[in-house]
Amino acid sequence: MTVTIYDVAREAGVSMATVSRVVNNNPNVKPQTRKKVFEAIERLGYRPNAVARGLASKKTTTVGVVIPDISNTMYSEVVRGIEDIANMYHYNMILCNSDKKKDKEIRVINTLLEKQVDGLLFMGGVVTDEHIEAFRTSVPIVLCATTDANRVIPSVDIDHEAAAYDAVKVLIEHGHRNIGMISGSLQDPSNGFARYQGYKRAIEEAGIPFRESHVRVGNYRYEAGLDTMEYFLQLPDRPTAIFAATDEMAIGAIHAIQDAGLRVPEDMAVISVDNVRMASMVRPQLSTVAQPMYDIGAVSMRLLTKLMKKEPVSNPVVVLPHETIMRKSVAHI
Repeated sequence: MTVTIYDVAREAGVSMATVSRVVNNNPNVKPQTRKKVFEAIERLGYRPNAVARGLASKKTTTVGVVIPDISNTMYSEVVRGIEDIANMYHYNMILCNSDKKKDKEIRVINTLLEKQVDGLLFMGGVVTDEHIEAFRTSVPIVLCATTDANRVIPSVDIDHEAAAYDAVKVLIEHGHRNIGMISGSLQDPSNGFARYQGYKRAIEEAGIPFRESHVRVGNYRYEAGLDTMEYFLQLPDRPTAIFAATDEMAIGAIHAIQDAGLRVPEDMAVISVDNVRMASMVRPQLSTVAQPMYDIGAVSMRLLTKLMKKEPVSNPVVVLPHETIMRKSVAHI
């Protein structure tokens, strides 16, 4: 049978109110009494009912986290940052995978809100009107590695357009003028469209004619890099350099170039954005613009704790800095 607070009180010879104070770390309990209660809890194997405590306090000390792809190492770094700060502030975490599908995202958001989470961290793609409608709740929401078009929802991210611009500028500074791009979905405002805009701005500022034929859309994954590179390799005037919107696609591109008997960076340079662990494991090591993924998660969770505790927030839209990491996949021509 389930052990109740009544059983603990009887075993320890105290009132149920005293047991409640001990369980909730109320300081107004004598050390000797506290010791008796803890001994009774240990003997009986009592576990406090978190649901009941949440109903009483109207707080569950739980946050919901919506992640687009749990198999993507980039997001695992974000979640590590979230969890570390959540633990620091004594919050539990419910993690849900959405596959970056709008219907599933909306369903997961509603499910987490029904679970009475105290706050919600959302990582996804396009923040639509349906998302904003789902976010209309008394529970604080923070967008993590995601932003809404009007920047009205609290968020933590980098400037994706600037990150892509900096990556392409590296290629230009190394003498490249025929630069292809493996893009993410142009309907995706950050990893897709913003990075495409950064590529285009860098090209045009350098006086290089912009060619739509030199932009191919991938799905962010390794296989997209492999498949897309086959297109670029068959062009009569093939690029001397490739900018990939993600490291995973860039690694696929490197392998496709090598499979064709060409060398990176001697025959074709490759650079990307993200800086996942695999970027330094591939050969040649991948030059990339690093997102501070752990920091994005940690800062997002800290911002959420402030909102949940109704602490003052000077800037609810946080843009963290990115950093160019030069390795071995780019060389002068």
